Amino acid sequence: MRIDLHTHSTASDGTDSPAELVRNAAEAGLDVVALTDHDTTRGHAEAIAALPAGLTLVTGAELSCRMDGIGLHMVAYLFDPEEPTLLAERELVRDDRVPRARGMVSRLQELGVPVTWEQVARIAGDGSVGRPHIAEALVELGVVRDVSGAFTPEWLADGGRAYVEKHELDALEAIRLVKAAGGVTVFAHPLAVKRGQVLSEASLARLADAGLDGVEVDHMDHDEATRARLRGLAKELGLLTTGSSDYHGSRKTCRLGEYTTDPEIYGEITRRAAGAFPVPGAGGAF
Repeated sequence: MRIDLHTHSTASDGTDSPAELVRNAAEAGLDVVALTDHDTTRGHAEAIAALPAGLTLVTGAELSCRMDGIGLHMVAYLFDPEEPTLLAERELVRDDRVPRARGMVSRLQELGVPVTWEQVARIAGDGSVGRPHIAEALVELGVVRDVSGAFTPEWLADGGRAYVEKHELDALEAIRLVKAAGGVTVFAHPLAVKRGQVLSEASLARLADAGLDGVEVDHMDHDEATRARLRGLAKELGLLTTGSSDYHGSRKTCRLGEYTTDPEIYGEITRRAAGAFPVPGAGGAF
C-alpha cells in the first residue's frame, strides 16, 4: 500500500481542487491519501464525491498551533468535524487569516514591495488566505525565485520583516481538543529548521505526555540525519512515525506520494480514531 497522509487543496493553500487532488492521487498510484487543509475541513465533501474507486480518503486538517512562543503545525486525522469546541477554535484561526494577511501585505509595501491585496486575493481564490499566497505574489513580482524563497527572515518566516502573528491554538490544548473529538494527532515536520525556530526535545516530550500520537518523520524539509534523530526520539517517547508529501499542487515542488507512511502505522492511526472513519472510493465522476 502507498499511503500519503498530508496534502492540501484549494480549500486552503494548494492549487488542486479537492476533486482534482483525489484524482491526481489515484493517478500517482496511491492507495490512501489524507486531505489536511489548514484549519478547515471545507474540501472534504468535494473530495469524497470525486473519490475514485481503489483510493481511500482520510479526512483531517492541519491545525495552526503555538508552544513556548514557537509556531507549529499539528495534523489531526479522523476527528468529528462538527464537534463544537474544536470547530469554534478552527473558526477563530480562519477568521484571523484575512486581517493577518492584510497586515503582511502592508508590511511588504512599507518595505518597498509593490504587492497589493487584490493580487493576493486573486491568488488565494476561494481558499483560506495564508502566507503561501503572499509568497506566490512575491514570486510573480520577481522579488523571490520560488515560494520557499519567501519563507526567510528577510520576508515571511516566523519573526521575519513582514511577518504578522495570528491566532493559534495552544499545542497542548489542540491535542486535548482533537482527542475529545475522536481524532489522532501527528506533529507535522517538527524539525524543519528551514521554516524557522523548532521545539526542543523537552517540549516534544511534553507533547507526548499530553497524548500526542505521532511525529511526521519522512518529509521534504527533513534531511537524513534529522529523520534518524526523529525516529530515535519517537522510539524513546512511544510515538508513531509517519511519512507524507505535504503536497500543495504546483505551489511546491513535492509530488504526491513522494514520502509515504508504513501500512502498519496507518492501521494504528485508524484503530485509534473514533470521530470519523476512512472513506473508500466508490468511483467518483471524472
